[in-house]
Amino acid sequence: MKKKCFKCGMVKDIEDFYKHPAMADGYLGKCKECTKVDATITRLSNIDYYREYDRKRFQEPERKKKSADSVLRDRKKHPDRYKARYTVHNAIRDKKLIKPKECEICGKVAALTAHHVDYSDPLLVVWLCWACHGQIQ
Repeated sequence: MKKKCFKCGMVKDIEDFYKHPAMADGYLGKCKECTKVDATITRLSNIDYYREYDRKRFQEPERKKKSADSVLRDRKKHPDRYKARYTVHNAIRDKKLIKPKECEICGKVAALTAHHVDYSDPLLVVWLCWACHGQIQ
């Protein structure tokens, strides 16, 4: 089945539209791509409001519990990753590993994260900014 997006005007497969029970055909009138662009624009134009909203929302007990449960599940599912993360953290704390100030890919001075190329060698890390780390994963 095909549908035309009212935003971009393109005819796309129905899978390219979000389900919406209030619509006659059961799908939103604009495609997923256009919906995501609109959501990003809305968030960026009201960023202070959304940051405050996110902070308050995370303080809700059920969200804190879900987050903690997710962390525990991840630790059990990937014990090697967890071990590598705390090994790096402890090495930084003990000054056995020095965290640089610049991203190793783009050179940007920013908050950096340790990217593990191989979890079996936990101290072998590449220091990346959030943007570069997101592109690698």
